[in-house]
Amino acid sequence: MDVSPTLHVRRFPEPAAALRLIKPITWFPPMWAYLCGVISSGVAPAGQWYLVLLGVLLAGPIVCGMSQAANDWCDRHVDAINEPDRPIPSGRIPGRWGLWIALAMSALSLFVGWQLGIYGFAATLVGVAAAWTYSAKPIRLKRSGWWGPGLVGLSYETLPWVTGAAVLAAGAPRPEILLIALLYGIGAHGIMTLNDFKALEGDRQTGVNSLPVTLGPRRAAQVACIVMAVPQAVVIAALTFWDRPAHAAGVALVLVLQFWAMKIMFRDPRAKAPWYNGTGVLLYVSGMMIAAFALRGLA
Repeated sequence: MDVSPTLHVRRFPEPAAALRLIKPITWFPPMWAYLCGVISSGVAPAGQWYLVLLGVLLAGPIVCGMSQAANDWCDRHVDAINEPDRPIPSGRIPGRWGLWIALAMSALSLFVGWQLGIYGFAATLVGVAAAWTYSAKPIRLKRSGWWGPGLVGLSYETLPWVTGAAVLAAGAPRPEILLIALLYGIGAHGIMTLNDFKALEGDRQTGVNSLPVTLGPRRAAQVACIVMAVPQAVVIAALTFWDRPAHAAGVALVLVLQFWAMKIMFRDPRAKAPWYNGTGVLLYVSGMMIAAFALRGLA
């Protein structure tokens, strides 16, 4: 099936389309998670600001941007159904330029990751492998509504958090950091599920078994909210156990506000999922930073 009759008209990508391909709006979660790792490490960044800046750039524009380019290339036929105005199906990124951009950014990711030392490089290897495993055949974990969002959640939240902590501390993160980073990565599975609502029709037609496809919008929204809420409840319990009651109360407050946003979303899950991803997710990541400061106090 041809993606677009104009696919081979242009010789080179349109600059604005190339920027859209790597989706700057998606860079925030991994950049934020890396900063959470830096803060939770308890190590003062004085004299190491270049590690903070380089890690943020690596997590966001470079690795996350690369993953978006790879995903759009591998999803070009799905996007021709869901969003034909996207850079590749619209022809503004012609020929195989989408693939070449993704491969070039994969190489750039590894080069920059090497500058962060062994922990940063190892994490970059995992991140690049996860991006291609999610999007590309024959594995293409995106086809599973359980494994796909789980991999993305861990890659967007857990991996950069652990990386930030390891790079600043120049060693393996403390068990408390690993636990909290893992919990927020698991909870992000729900965020990724809600993000799948926008591709419901194309996923259904092309055999991508996202939870909105297999469970229907209402049940998928319910599952997503449970998956987001339970790890945060465990975070609250952990912070309380570690004698950080003020931080536990802060995370509890943002969770209560998320329940309010969930209630609104349940009125029309398919229509309100994008709204929740702009409202509830902001609350979710606010809790991450509160937890990061709590962990810093435990160092």
